[in-house]
Amino acid sequence: MAVFVNGVIFEGVDTAAPDCWRLEAYMARGGYQALKKILDNKIPQEDVIAEVKNSGLRGRGGAGFPTGLKWSFMPRSFPGDKYVVCNTDEGEPGTFKDRDIIIYNPHALIEGMIIAGYAMGCKAGYNYIHGEIFEAYELFEEALDEARKAGLLGQNILGTDFSFDLFAHHGYGAYICGEETALLESLEGKKGQPRFKPPFPASFGLYGKPTTINNTESFASVPFIIRDGGQKFLEAGKPNNGGTKLFSISGHVNRPGNYEIPLGTPFATLLEMAGGMKDGKKLKAVIPGGSSAPVLPGEVMMELTMDYDSISKAGSMLGSGAVIVMNEDVCMVKALERLAYFYHEESCGQCTPCREGTGWLYKVIHRIANGEGRDGDLELLESVGNNMAGRTICALADAAVFPVRSFTKHFRNEFEHLIKHKKALVDHKWC
Repeated sequence: MAVFVNGVIFEGVDTAAPDCWRLEAYMARGGYQALKKILDNKIPQEDVIAEVKNSGLRGRGGAGFPTGLKWSFMPRSFPGDKYVVCNTDEGEPGTFKDRDIIIYNPHALIEGMIIAGYAMGCKAGYNYIHGEIFEAYELFEEALDEARKAGLLGQNILGTDFSFDLFAHHGYGAYICGEETALLESLEGKKGQPRFKPPFPASFGLYGKPTTINNTESFASVPFIIRDGGQKFLEAGKPNNGGTKLFSISGHVNRPGNYEIPLGTPFATLLEMAGGMKDGKKLKAVIPGGSSAPVLPGEVMMELTMDYDSISKAGSMLGSGAVIVMNEDVCMVKALERLAYFYHEESCGQCTPCREGTGWLYKVIHRIANGEGRDGDLELLESVGNNMAGRTICALADAAVFPVRSFTKHFRNEFEHLIKHKKALVDHKWC
């Protein structure tokens, strides 16, 4: 798997070097200069948050919410405990960028979280790491030990009156724990199920205290923003889409992997960086932001740039930045069947529309894919989706519905052909 690291998060990182993740290597490429800049100059908390706002950094976990604005929601004058939490529960199918940050550049994440703790007046933070990348969790624990021994974590950091400590916690592979309130429940030792909102985590989060949750990539971008200025980060991308972003590209490409590119880069350029289409096949479809993002036809995708606004206007989402590429031979019914099965299996079961609806979606798509489709099945899928989306505590139901709606919209002929003829067109190799 390729890792293209010519951007902000992986600035100067030689991923071929076995010790590139160590504190010494990070310091050699400018690590912890941003933290020292803040502490040496006693930069006010509000100025740090303002710099993050100026950068145009938007949440890299999927929602794309402005990071600086999110930090400003934290009640900095709150007298009790407050927490910073990192969401490294990377369970979205097609997404594998955050684990590479931990493996190759964990101190960028640690420094970003320390700065966030300073800016919001928090004394402690937690990084919730997906349980299926346990080796990354162990490495992150080593990086934390390095930071503590160097006086970068704990009491009186670098001889100042600022104290902050950071802890790692691993999950057990539950997709639902990527939802921030389910993550908090799991972090507290409870069953990982989403909470009702309001109250929101900014006022009632971990252990009932004010909490701010950001994605791994979001925190890892912060040291560059503080060190070199928010304006420089913004200019690395485009208006309303500041900075670079990691894209996990997989599927029918020659060099699947993580590529850090400026937001606003044409999709065609990203595809070329990934070695183009495997075996010279034609591009048929692309899921641009992880499995829950609506699929787009290949010809539409080739005209787009990789940023939040461009992908949104085309009817999909940039999401986590997981780009799933499908060639001309892919049966879109089979592809949707696999996605529907995933969401059916991963529903936590708390909400009836999701618990029952994901099962219905999978069963109907499964029978279409296996030559047992019935007249009215597409209308049934639409009806079930309408009774799911927007009717649950969290967005998992919506995540299950988005692929169904987009697949049946853009590739309806394949579904209709299978329902009518009970098999796919052989010459097109759909199924």
